[in-house]
Amino acid sequence: MKRVSILPVPTLLLLVLAAGQAAAAGLLNVSYDVARGLYQDLNRAFVEDYRRSSGETVKVDQSHGGSSKQARAVIDGLAADVVTMNSPLDIDVIADAGLLPKTWAAAFPERSSPSWSTIVFVVRKGNPLRIADWPDLTRADVKAVLPNPKTSGNGRYSYLAAWHYARSQPGATDESAVAFEKAFFRNVPVLDVGGRDATTTFAHRGIGDVLLTFESEAKVIGTTFGADRFEIVYPSVSVRADNPVAVVEKNAARNGTTALAEAYLKFHYGRAAQTIFAEHGLRSVDPEVAAAHAAAFPPIRTFTVEEAFGGWPAAQAAHFASGAHFDRIIAEVRK
Repeated sequence: MKRVSILPVPTLLLLVLAAGQAAAAGLLNVSYDVARGLYQDLNRAFVEDYRRSSGETVKVDQSHGGSSKQARAVIDGLAADVVTMNSPLDIDVIADAGLLPKTWAAAFPERSSPSWSTIVFVVRKGNPLRIADWPDLTRADVKAVLPNPKTSGNGRYSYLAAWHYARSQPGATDESAVAFEKAFFRNVPVLDVGGRDATTTFAHRGIGDVLLTFESEAKVIGTTFGADRFEIVYPSVSVRADNPVAVVEKNAARNGTTALAEAYLKFHYGRAAQTIFAEHGLRSVDPEVAAAHAAAFPPIRTFTVEEAFGGWPAAQAAHFASGAHFDRIIAEVRK
C-alpha cells in the first residue's frame, strides 16, 4: 500500500504562507511586440539591483505581442502586474476597463513614458528604389510592409505619420489625406498582427521593398539580419512614439505585488535602465544619457499625436474605431 504523509496543521500553514510569499516575489510585465530583447536586459538589471538593495531575489516574467492585442488580453484576464506599451491608447483602454486609474499617466515622470521612439523606413541595402519620404510609399513600384493599425501601436503610428504628412501639404484637406492613405495601403501586401511579425515578413521572408517600424526595431534588424542587407531611411517628418508604463493596480493588489511593481517601474527612470533603453535603440528621457548616445540617433523632426490629432482619444475615434477612416480606407483598397 502506498504511504501518504499527512503534515501537521502548523507545518501545512507555514508551507501555504511560504507559497504565497514566493508568488508575491514575481511580476508579469505585459508588453509590446518588439520589446523582447530590451526587457531581457532590463529585467536582468532590475533583478540584480533589487537583490542588492533589498536582499530579495525576484522574478520578472514577460508577455509580448501586438500592443492592442496585449491590452485586450489584460482586459480579458491576463494577470499583468505592470504593462509597458508603445502607445498611451493601449493603457487608456485598460483603465477604461477599471483595472487601473484613468490618471495613470501622472504616476511617473514624463507622463509615465520613460523612453520614446519614432517611425522610420527600413529598405534593402543600397536603397534600389530610392525611397526617401512619405510620397514614395504611394508609388506603384513600391511595396510596403507594416503591422495592422487595428492590433499594433506600431501600425497606428505609421498610419498617423502618413496622414499628418499628407494633411500638412499646401492646400491639403482631409479628403486629400484619405486619398494619400488609399494610395499607400494599396501598396501594402500584408498587414501583420504586430511589429515583430512585420519584421519577419520583410527581413526573413523577403516580402516588400520598405518596412515601416520603430527606430529601435530598425536597429535590431541590422544587428539580427545583417547591416550589409538593410539600411535605415529617416523621412522628412515622423511621429514621436512614447513608450508608457503603468501598474495594473487591481491585479497587483490581488497578487500582493504593488510595492514591487512600483519599484520596477521607478527603475525604468534610473541611469542603468535609461542606458539600456539607448543601447536598444530607444531615445532616453534622461538628458545626460541622451547626450551620451546622441551619435546613434540622427536628428529628425517629429510631431506628437496631441499636436496633430488632439490626443489619442480623438485619433482613435476619427481613425481607428469601427467604421472610422482606417476601416473605410481598407475596405476601399481591398475591393
